Amino acid sequence: MIPLKMAMLPGYRTMNPCPVYERKFGVIYLFFTCVKDGVTEQQQIWWGKNAARLCYVLSRDAGASWSQLTDLTDTVLDSRLSKWATFAVGPGHGVQTQQGRLIVPAYAYIISRKCCLIPPIFFTHPHSFYFYSDDGGDNWKLAEPITECPAVECELAEITITDNYHLLYCNARTQRRHRMEALSLDLDHFEIVRLAQGLPESKDGCQGSVVSFRLSNPETVSSSKSKPGQTGTAVEMSWLLYTHPTGEPCCFYHKRNRTNLGVYINLMPLKPKQWYGPWIIQAGPSGYSDLVYLDGMGIFACLYEYGISKFWEQIAFCMFTIDEVMENIF
Repeated sequence: MIPLKMAMLPGYRTMNPCPVYERKFGVIYLFFTCVKDGVTEQQQIWWGKNAARLCYVLSRDAGASWSQLTDLTDTVLDSRLSKWATFAVGPGHGVQTQQGRLIVPAYAYIISRKCCLIPPIFFTHPHSFYFYSDDGGDNWKLAEPITECPAVECELAEITITDNYHLLYCNARTQRRHRMEALSLDLDHFEIVRLAQGLPESKDGCQGSVVSFRLSNPETVSSSKSKPGQTGTAVEMSWLLYTHPTGEPCCFYHKRNRTNLGVYINLMPLKPKQWYGPWIIQAGPSGYSDLVYLDGMGIFACLYEYGISKFWEQIAFCMFTIDEVMENIF
């Protein structure tokens, strides 16, 4: 483990790491937020005064060395910060679309109305969105927030319908009983926003991870069991895999605690109520997670929090195959 001492600003603490890989030139952009020391997120929300900055470092040699910090706050967010109480990227991973757009998931607490007597917490709502670059990371912009449903930490994935038709999918943490998911038909606006009925949310919400994947050799999936939505041997549309604590209902409102990290799969992402699972890959206390799909191998890797008495005691890493997912869910 190598501390990245260049990934910091004096007087600030570094939070919410979120890497995205630019495949054409082999560059890793590691985004994060730098938050002023001594200022909590709740204080920013309460007083409507942002104390976070948008920063990144990059590596051109697979992480062996890293650049000095680049602060994008003034160039990318200057006109927005007066209306934002605070913001953050990730935590988790970004994606690069088939057309080359780099995407970094983020969320912001947006002030809808201020009151001179009452702190603006009463008029501040969280919304998921993303930063993006269409020129390989030279310039960054921000997409419009998803305002139809309050949500915070999110991850995005590109769904391939055909080789020439792609959609952007967003899965986000909420304060409701289920996760929010959204679909973008043109990569610039999320036309479909809904609660994912098959994905329960934890008490107070919890970050979750999602990846899209296509099987390069669908016949590698065991054919001993019938899978809903799978026809023939060819898989053209992307499937989705998702990880999140499954927990058990722990109060009157049936909110679930952060235990039992589970894997869910969706074989038909465009249709509602198509999530199946969970398969528990870590029993006991568990929290945040991050997924990656090893393309062409049918293997997933997952980095996640877990512990004996508290979910943040340790960080673990595991790998599993698509065969194991199918056998344990269906």
